[in-house]
Amino acid sequence: MIRAENITKSFGDQQVLKGISFTFQAGKTNLIIGRSGSGKTVLMKILIGLFPPTTGKVWYDEVDFTSLNKKELRPIRMQVGMLFQGSALFDSLSVEQNIRFPLDMFTNMTPAEKLHRVDYCLERVNLSGNNRKFPSELSGGMQKRVGIARAIVLNPKYLFCDEPNSGLDPKTAIVIDELIRSITIENNITTIINTHDMNSVMEIGDNICFLYEGQLEWSGHKDEVLPSQNKNLQSFIFASPFLQRLRESALRQ
Repeated sequence: MIRAENITKSFGDQQVLKGISFTFQAGKTNLIIGRSGSGKTVLMKILIGLFPPTTGKVWYDEVDFTSLNKKELRPIRMQVGMLFQGSALFDSLSVEQNIRFPLDMFTNMTPAEKLHRVDYCLERVNLSGNNRKFPSELSGGMQKRVGIARAIVLNPKYLFCDEPNSGLDPKTAIVIDELIRSITIENNITTIINTHDMNSVMEIGDNICFLYEGQLEWSGHKDEVLPSQNKNLQSFIFASPFLQRLRESALRQ
């Protein structure tokens, strides 16, 4: 579990976040959604410690994350996996080397133990046997799956995903969503996803945090989105005519 407690963030005279309090649940896919400029990226960066909040606290279970010094942060950071928007793979490293990188940085595992863990993670994302390939030889969806494998190689307790479906076709995006969801459930991970992909919202949105102009405007489960009466959420979710018709059909049932 990760809990944001009355988080505010200002850059100069501009207040980006205005008292955000929200609990991101373990074993759930927790989605942060909102329009561009709503503050969702800033909130995620505060949650992972890239930005300090102006006021407020971030709790990792019972630990006040915002009060820790660099030495104290290290044990928690070793429990955090990160899937970046563009996968952020090292072009000059093979798939195996990319996935092994966190193991080289943070563990004293033997080479054989590292290879065993890499092979397991590749199998988990359905990429067994691709150890020696380089990112340039992979499709966008395969690169994203390598990114997931690297994010889970340290068996994290917390997983952050920044726009995991960015640049992917709809079919591949569904595969990535379901992979993240299944890994989350199997390992009881606190997974936090920053997204504007409405398919993700409607398919895997266990616990949704909707930001509007820097404030927590609405929260709930994916099943509560369609019947929601929140006008700002409706405007965001049902921007396309297709989704508007879907909502109207659901309300008539």
